[in-house]
Amino acid sequence: MPRLNLIAHDEVGGVVAPQKQFPYNFNETEPKTQYQDKESDQLTTATLEKYELDLKVVNQQLEDSTAPEIIEYAAQTFGNGLVMSTSFGIQSAVMLHMVTRIIPEIPVIWIDTGYLPPETYRFAQQLTEQLKLNLKVYQSPISPARMEALYGRLWEQNDVEAFNRYDQMRKVEPMQRALGELKARAWLAGLRKDQTNHRKSLRLVNQQEELYKLLPILRWTAKDVYEYLQTHELPYHPFFDLGYTTVGDWHSSRPLTLEDEHERDTRFNGLKQECGLHLPQTPGEAESLDSSSL
Repeated sequence: MPRLNLIAHDEVGGVVAPQKQFPYNFNETEPKTQYQDKESDQLTTATLEKYELDLKVVNQQLEDSTAPEIIEYAAQTFGNGLVMSTSFGIQSAVMLHMVTRIIPEIPVIWIDTGYLPPETYRFAQQLTEQLKLNLKVYQSPISPARMEALYGRLWEQNDVEAFNRYDQMRKVEPMQRALGELKARAWLAGLRKDQTNHRKSLRLVNQQEELYKLLPILRWTAKDVYEYLQTHELPYHPFFDLGYTTVGDWHSSRPLTLEDEHERDTRFNGLKQECGLHLPQTPGEAESLDSSSL
């Protein structure tokens, strides 16, 4: 992997200015000291820990950036503190291909709920080998059998609270553990505005609790996704040919029908659009897990 050079050439307003054209706007939280790594002539991740991103300014400056440019910005800004997530869903090959072309060794977090369709497991194996992914698989410490013995088949209760309990155990807790163990400071995700109501409110760079979340294809359309897959000869999930527009666990996903008003109506029996991974967890930052994500 080529080094992403962050050599400092001058200082603007007390903040080290990078060599590249990407925006690095921070609010200084400690007195400035010598941050440059003398041995490598690079700024280290430790440098950035002394700053907080000015999200308003960063989003303004990234407004006209392409998806690969946003990924480059993330790589240069967060270094080894950058991770990405995947569900190995219908269009997951887009982000996996785009990001690993720029950052081949980036940790790729996959939350295996234990309830994914066999086709998803085989699709994951195919993409992992094809793209040489640095895959990090995380699962709930509560096995599916134990969960069902203690709480029943939560998805059959057709209740938002039951779905939220399921999501917390099988998705949210493993993801939070993954982010902590990998010492993540920023997270690349393939969310798009046209997927859910919550995602319409997102920006290119967001803050979720103590993490920064960057969404390179946020403004992409289904047409953009299709063209990228075709251009790079990348596969869709096998369920695409069966009429699925989104796929998660086998018990909570189904093909799109004429009665569906939105593609996410095919998840969670239409009771909610998100599974919890991409919602703020701090009280006051989100209404609840009822708009739940993956």
